[in-house]
Amino acid sequence: MQKIVIQGQNKLTGSAKINGSKNSILPMIAASLLTSDEVVLEDVPQLRDIVTMTRIVEDLGLSTTYDKDTRELKIKFENEENVTAQYDLVKQMRASICVLGPLLAKRGRAVVSLPGGCVIGPRPIDLHLLGLKALGADIRIQHGYIQARAKGLRSGTIHLLGTFGSSVLATGNVMMAACLAQGQTIIRSAACEPEVVDLANFLNTMGARIEGHGSSEITITGVKELHGTRYRVIPDRIEAGTFLMAAVASEGDVVLKNVKIEHLGLLIDRLKTVGARIDVTKKNEIHVTRSGSLKSIDFTTLPYPGFPTDLQAQFMALLSTAEGSSVITEKVYPDRFMHASELMRMGADITMETGMAVVRGVEYLSGANVMASDLRASAALIIAGLMARGKTEIDRVYHIDRGYETIDRRLAAMGALITRED
Repeated sequence: MQKIVIQGQNKLTGSAKINGSKNSILPMIAASLLTSDEVVLEDVPQLRDIVTMTRIVEDLGLSTTYDKDTRELKIKFENEENVTAQYDLVKQMRASICVLGPLLAKRGRAVVSLPGGCVIGPRPIDLHLLGLKALGADIRIQHGYIQARAKGLRSGTIHLLGTFGSSVLATGNVMMAACLAQGQTIIRSAACEPEVVDLANFLNTMGARIEGHGSSEITITGVKELHGTRYRVIPDRIEAGTFLMAAVASEGDVVLKNVKIEHLGLLIDRLKTVGARIDVTKKNEIHVTRSGSLKSIDFTTLPYPGFPTDLQAQFMALLSTAEGSSVITEKVYPDRFMHASELMRMGADITMETGMAVVRGVEYLSGANVMASDLRASAALIIAGLMARGKTEIDRVYHIDRGYETIDRRLAAMGALITRED
């Protein structure tokens, strides 16, 4: 078990390059099950979640090779004898469910354990099953596994609107399966996130016929087969947002490179409101600075293009020392406030109700021993540690390695006093 130790109140300076998007790469690895040809993904970071997904597809008959120097992931077909994604791997992250659609479409059968992942509230898989059933799959849940069969998927019109809105993973799962279905499939209430657009662009380079991605209605015309491809994924907007907030929290002077600025528009607007200065210095590069006190702000998490739920915890940490009171409304995962109690250990003044938190700014945070509950909560505690007076020790940092490659080393390179210890 490792921990991250931070001596706070050191300004970040210099630059950082943002890595390829984890939430794009995971379904792309699953989509490699749709072809017998080689797939090469470029700009792939070394993350625990990506390692887990490669192990899952290796169990399902693919081989994977990662080059640390070029940061390329090569995926090759070996056999299609196994159609079972085992519990021991699938329990580690929710995105494992993405193999369900490709297995059904290519092999006609799938046995996938019910997925695990961060404990941030209920995240049912009903939209995945609804969409695949609409394509003609027979699905049952037995002994903790989704057991699905389909002699041949057929097209249809599918509405993927759940209790909390659209679903990124369900949209991707159904879209992948529909690529090899007969006829034309229409997904309504589709997720519009950049990662869905990236997956659709990736599938199109493999020979799929997908239109409308980026809107709430996606049209997929089925094809007989998909071929291999080489594809560079988009930059990770959640990592970019996290580094932006770390720079603002430390009153730093930082340049972020390899950034899709159009994916960060709302976050940049909110950060400017609280007191940051953010300038576009050149294509895919932004400069962030801050001087003076932070200002409070109210915001609500919503599906894209709304404020990302995956940046809510980090923004809460930032607002904990802002002047006045901020109201955070969580519309995507109403129970996603487990980080609040740890921030309160550091002196934050936060009160919570279901789906809402009120953050009253305090003069300063104090370093403390805290524990990460999930991936984004880990990032929030690091930001809080950068702001705090004294030493902060964060336990359970294996969560952070799921989505941020060597974040401690990258922050240290910009001046943070941060180490990783056993």
